[in-house]
Amino acid sequence: MRPTKSSARRRIIAEQIPGSGPADLFDRPAGGERAVVLHVRLPGDALDAAEEFEALGDSAGAEVVGRFRHRRDAPDPRTFIGRGKVQELAEQVRVLDAALVLVDQPLSAAQERNLEADLGCRVLDRTGLILDIFAQRARTFEGRLQVELAQLKHVASRLVRGWSHLERQKGGIGLRGPGEKQLEMDRRLIGGRIQQIERRLAKVRRTREQGRKARRKRELPVVSLVGYTNAGKSTLFNRLTGSDRQAEDRLFATLDPSWRRIELQRGSAAVLSDTVGFISRLPHDLVAAFRSTLEEVSDADLLLHVIDAGAEEREHQVEQVEAVLAEIGAERVPTLRVYNKIDTCTLAPGRVHDDEGVVEGVRLSAATGVGIDDLIPVIGEYLGPQRIRRRVFLRPEQGRLRSEFFRLGQVLEERYSEAGDLELEVELPEHELERLHVREGLPRDEVAHA
Repeated sequence: MRPTKSSARRRIIAEQIPGSGPADLFDRPAGGERAVVLHVRLPGDALDAAEEFEALGDSAGAEVVGRFRHRRDAPDPRTFIGRGKVQELAEQVRVLDAALVLVDQPLSAAQERNLEADLGCRVLDRTGLILDIFAQRARTFEGRLQVELAQLKHVASRLVRGWSHLERQKGGIGLRGPGEKQLEMDRRLIGGRIQQIERRLAKVRRTREQGRKARRKRELPVVSLVGYTNAGKSTLFNRLTGSDRQAEDRLFATLDPSWRRIELQRGSAAVLSDTVGFISRLPHDLVAAFRSTLEEVSDADLLLHVIDAGAEEREHQVEQVEAVLAEIGAERVPTLRVYNKIDTCTLAPGRVHDDEGVVEGVRLSAATGVGIDDLIPVIGEYLGPQRIRRRVFLRPEQGRLRSEFFRLGQVLEERYSEAGDLELEVELPEHELERLHVREGLPRDEVAHA
C-alpha cells in the first residue's frame, strides 16, 4: 500500500530510536495508519476500557478500521492471545488491509515480536502507543527530553530481541557473527544517551526549583490543576486566566505545564498551573521521566482535581488520578474537586458539601462558564485568610503609595488631616503589604492595626 503524505508526517509508525535518527536496529514490518484495535480483557481488569483505548489510537493519529475483542484467564506466553486467536486476527488484518495492530495491554518484547511475525504487520502495545502520543505532543525542550528518556528506557528493555536477524557469536572458525557485539554497542549508545538526558533534566530541575523559590518569595499560593486526561483542565485554565492555551477534545492534548496569575476575591491572587493529564495504567517510565514536572503538583498549596462529570467511568478515573498522586507524593496536598462538563449531563451548577457541611467540590462547565463564579471564592476559602485590615498614615508627598493601596486592596475609608496628611483604612493581601514595606519604602511605623 502506498504511504500517504499524512502518514509521512505522523510519527506513530516511525521506527526510530529517539535522538539517533532512523535506525535499522529492528527488522520489523513497515507501518501505516490503518489500525486494528486488539482489546484483551483479563481477570482483575477494573473495567472494559476498549473505548478509551480506541480514543488513544485516534489521539495518536491512527485510522481505526477494525476491532478485535478477546477475553483470557491468563496471557499466552508466546503471543498473549493464543495461536487460534492470532489466526483469526491475522485474517481480519488481511481483509481490512491494516498496517498496524494496537494492543490494549503491555506486551513483552518476545510477545510483540512473535505477533508481528505471525500477523505480518506492526504491533504496538499500550505503553508504546502512549509514548508515541507524548512524543507527538511535547513542545518544550524539557518535555521532549522527558519523552525521549522514557522512550529510550522502553527501547532498551526490548533491545535483546532487536537483532534477531543477525547471527549470534559462536565458537569456531567461520561461525563468529556480529550479533552480540552489536547488541553491546547499542546498549552502550542508549545508556550513554540516557545519562546525557538525565544530566540535562537535572539542570532543568534546578531551574524549576528556582522558579518555585521565586513564587514562594512573592508569597503567592500555587494552585495546580490535576485530573484524568481530557477532563477539561486546559479549558478551565483558559477560563480562569483568560489565556488561549491549546485545549482539544483529545487524550493528552496538554503535556507541557503552564503558569498564570489569577485574581481571587477582593485583591488576593494565586498562581495557577496546568499539568499533564493522567490515565489508567500510565507507564511507570513515563511517570518517572515526568517527575520534575509532576513535582510542581506535590509542591502546590491546593489541587483542583478536575473530573468529567458526565463520564460513565467517573469513579474509576478518580481512583486512577488519586493513585498517581500517591505515587508522586502529592496525596496530602489539600484537594478541591471540580466536577466539569455539567453541560453534557443533568447536574446543576453549585457547591458540593460533605456530610459535615464542608465544601468538597464545585460543579461547573468550563466551556460555557456556568458555575465559575462559585469556584473562585471556594479557592480563596481553601487557601485560607490572606487579607488583613490596617490603618496607614501617609504624607502628602506619598501619593504614589496611595495609588498602590487603591490598586492592590480595598480602601474602606480615606481621611485627610488639617496638615494634609492622609489616613487610609485598607484591606489587602498580607504579602502585598510586606512588598510595600520592602520594595516601595513604606515605613512600618506608618502602619497600625485597624
